[in-house]
Amino acid sequence: MASIRQILQATVVGFAAMASALPGLPKLSSRALRAYDLAARQATSTGLPAGLTDVDILQFALTLENLETAFYQQGFAQFPASDFQALGLSQQQITDLQSIGATEQVHVTTLLSAIAGTGTQPVAPCTYNFGFTTAKNMVATASVLENIGVSAYLGAAPLITTPSILTVAAEIVTVEARHQTFIRAASQVLAVPSAFDTPLGIRSVFTLAAGFISSCPTGSNLAITPFSSLNMTSPASGSSDIAAGTVIQLQTAATGGSFCSFTNGGQPGGAAFSPFANGACAVPQNLAGLVYVHITNAAPLTGVLTDDITLAGPMVMVVS
Repeated sequence: MASIRQILQATVVGFAAMASALPGLPKLSSRALRAYDLAARQATSTGLPAGLTDVDILQFALTLENLETAFYQQGFAQFPASDFQALGLSQQQITDLQSIGATEQVHVTTLLSAIAGTGTQPVAPCTYNFGFTTAKNMVATASVLENIGVSAYLGAAPLITTPSILTVAAEIVTVEARHQTFIRAASQVLAVPSAFDTPLGIRSVFTLAAGFISSCPTGSNLAITPFSSLNMTSPASGSSDIAAGTVIQLQTAATGGSFCSFTNGGQPGGAAFSPFANGACAVPQNLAGLVYVHITNAAPLTGVLTDDITLAGPMVMVVS
């Protein structure tokens, strides 16, 4: 029987489209400033609505929090505590896992209040299809979802101009990061696989979220166009963490791709590129932890991935 760790690896490897310092405080380090600049440059206008506002970003965050809330509600309704105990989780760990779902609901309530306070009608929840099969798969998917949540908030932060709204986002992203770490620790995989988390542009985050959304009420989402889906056919989805230098075979309907982009918070510039030919590319060196893979038509020397060069993805994988 596969362990939670093996299921987590399989889920991550195969996961695809189915997201001013105060006076007197220390200045941001050059690394932090580069990360801020990276996230801002990733958020190009391609595929995004014109005139994106702070409230639009809150609406997008609410869309993601609605999805996560529904994920935990449906999962716990389908799988009893005994299923999680069978995975080797203690009662305390099960309680902690359930509390994640409760905090996601609080995030929804907070965002609803923040959006309504601007005089705007908050978006409504969508209808979702998470494809639950076992409690193991639920825990593994939860780990990936929480990581995407962290990346979404990091990617959106440089776009927010209102300090109070930025504070709300910051209060949520730190908790999302705790969720992610707890689930990884409970799954007996490395709790902190990298020194940096990875910001991800809004269009890429929406591409990942769209794989779980069956339908939405009219006006429930920003008019964002997802990228083409990207899947890995080799190594098999059940493989262990992918090592640097491994040649991976990818499948996408997008045409014109010349490079694979590997986005990772620890990578200078944000992304590493390798040539994409005959549906394959090699995993670059110096990557660690969870990585987002895209197909692009260019490989900037700056290492900055932008929407205007992206053709497909992201796909989620773990690099050892």
